[in-house]
Amino acid sequence: MNMPTLDKLAANGLTYTQWHTTALCSPTRSTILTGRNHHLNGMASITETADGYPGSNGRVPKDCAPFAQIMRDNGYSTFWIGKNHNVPEQDIAPGASRSEWPTQIGFDRFYGFLGGETNNWYPDLVMDNQFIEAPATPEEGYHLSKDLADQAITMLRDKNATNPSKPFYMWFNPGANHAPHHSPAEYTAKYKGKFDDGYDAYRTWVVARMKEKGILPEDTGMADFNPIPENMANPADYVRPWDELTADEKKLFSRMAEVYAGFSEYTDAQVGRIIDYLEETGQLENTIVLYAADNGASGEGSPNGSVNENKFFNGYPDSMEENLKYLEVLGGPDTYNHFPTGWAAGFSAPFKMFKRYSQYAGGTNDPLIISWPKGIKAKGEIRHQYHHSVDIVPTLLEACGIEMPEVYNGVKQTPLSGVSMAYTFDAAPDAPTEKHVQYYAMLGTRGIWKDGWKAAAVHAPISGKGHFDEDVWELYNVAEDRSETNNLAEEHPEKLQELIDEWFKQAEINKVLPLDDRSAAEILGTERPSQEKPKDRYVYYPNTAPVPEGVAVNVRGRDYKILANVEITDPNAHGVLFAHGSRFGGHALFIKDKKLYYVYNFLGIKPEQVYISNKTLKPGKYTLGMEFNREKAGEYGESIGSMKLYIDEEVVAEGPMRTQPAKFTLSGDGLCVGYDSGDNVSNLYKSLGEFEGGTIQGVGVSVEGEPYVNLEAEARRAMMVQ
Repeated sequence: MNMPTLDKLAANGLTYTQWHTTALCSPTRSTILTGRNHHLNGMASITETADGYPGSNGRVPKDCAPFAQIMRDNGYSTFWIGKNHNVPEQDIAPGASRSEWPTQIGFDRFYGFLGGETNNWYPDLVMDNQFIEAPATPEEGYHLSKDLADQAITMLRDKNATNPSKPFYMWFNPGANHAPHHSPAEYTAKYKGKFDDGYDAYRTWVVARMKEKGILPEDTGMADFNPIPENMANPADYVRPWDELTADEKKLFSRMAEVYAGFSEYTDAQVGRIIDYLEETGQLENTIVLYAADNGASGEGSPNGSVNENKFFNGYPDSMEENLKYLEVLGGPDTYNHFPTGWAAGFSAPFKMFKRYSQYAGGTNDPLIISWPKGIKAKGEIRHQYHHSVDIVPTLLEACGIEMPEVYNGVKQTPLSGVSMAYTFDAAPDAPTEKHVQYYAMLGTRGIWKDGWKAAAVHAPISGKGHFDEDVWELYNVAEDRSETNNLAEEHPEKLQELIDEWFKQAEINKVLPLDDRSAAEILGTERPSQEKPKDRYVYYPNTAPVPEGVAVNVRGRDYKILANVEITDPNAHGVLFAHGSRFGGHALFIKDKKLYYVYNFLGIKPEQVYISNKTLKPGKYTLGMEFNREKAGEYGESIGSMKLYIDEEVVAEGPMRTQPAKFTLSGDGLCVGYDSGDNVSNLYKSLGEFEGGTIQGVGVSVEGEPYVNLEAEARRAMMVQ
């Protein structure tokens, strides 16, 4: 792929070949760090999977002062742009606590999204402390990556207008290349046909290129696509052999890789605009830039990939016939796509597995470039010292001449885990690393690196298999075997036991225990503190900020009613009364052509379920609504029943209907009254679909009775947002 920004930064600094993460940990003279979300002590995994133990409670403890706060205290302007995913789900709400939001943990400004992912064409945006709408539409040229770069440049420009001598720390965290993979068509087109030979051929080509460039040793082997023993492997992570795919499957999978490549280059170009601005304004010379990725390629696309990953979250299968309908628009606003596991494994080559597998390099080994023209004499050189993302904070503190306080706000601080990488700036490429040990743990997987050796427990994440004492451990000499393909456990049992013992030592120090590999459904079912308890009846009012799904009324798997008290003053009144979700799953009650409509968009599968009143609406006061009566569960846990549409007490339309088993979206596309935020639920109206020609007094939603809960479907949604 053509990556001009990467090339430019690498030419002005260093490229690290052994940089690892479990999920990107604590962030970054002036500093800009580009990557994705970070996790600290108390954040063993994403906030949606917090289990309440000290190391996994979903909130950063007071003994881990935020890095941004330390930088701000030392005179830096602090900015966070892009993905957050550090706020507990129940706090992603207009009226909830903002204690974990960016501007409360040391950042002067924030612009981006709080959830695990968002639609790049219709994002769920927050500016500082409030929810906002995107400034433009896809038809007007909008894409999130460009918007984020625009905001980053604006913040830097505004700072320089008033405080030009003040240094800055910017955490630039684009939605790319996380799902959904959304690429402008002209960027996708650049890669047409480039991946037609498949993921096996691709990884063979790319590993050879890495050897040629000195990124990998010449004798590096290649891990198998499916290295986990069958009795431990997760079928959802299986890689289908390319030569066993049908012609249509190959066509679809190749296109998904083209979109991903276009998405990559487009985002790189936007980051390049920030770098260009720094260069044009004379700031780049003394700005430390870290350009990083945060984990292995994402394998949550399943073996078959998807044009709407919300189907996967809901446990509802994609069909090849329907997916092929979207082939030419893949990556555009009509899709919410994700490539299959084959590309995740191929893009993680030569290593084993991919994201979530913390014990293998395929889940943790990532690219890192550090550029600092004024502070790093070496230009365009490679460094092979082993380091981990916990080493970023010590590196930047040393470079900036700042010490981490031992006590902060009266609280004794947990010592930093990392080791500064600053010595590597002047080191020989193969000089010994000054880091000696690093543990890994995530969702029941675990591993440890120590002085060039690596021990990995064979265990699949969120498998629910338990029995950790029965795990088989593998041993690798990664100083000589970078791809972890030569298991030396039998040859060196003493070394293996040494590393296993070290893992438990590090686990105790870092509050890793207890291990938790429960199924996603079980983890999701963990009771967590909430300021608002679920109710039988909810009332919503017009023109508030969208109500996020995590705190909105839950209509899944149950009977429900929606009733809107409306006064129509204009015979041509029209617009949205109630809407929740998007074109990829949601429902809406609205007026069009003087008639009442209710649409339930089931996972974006056409045609929409549309119900239209047989009476027209004239000026006057009405109670407008609908009622769904659930009768049974379908094959995939969907609710099947009947719907009635009402004007006052009169049934004006009725018919069969099905509803989704799990959430409409991963995050965002919240519940709205009087308009439809972001991507519109139905193609029968255009976003934002504001109600005009009358007054909405309020909308009530009743969900009395016990719901049928498909925890597996709910859990898929939670796990996918890492």
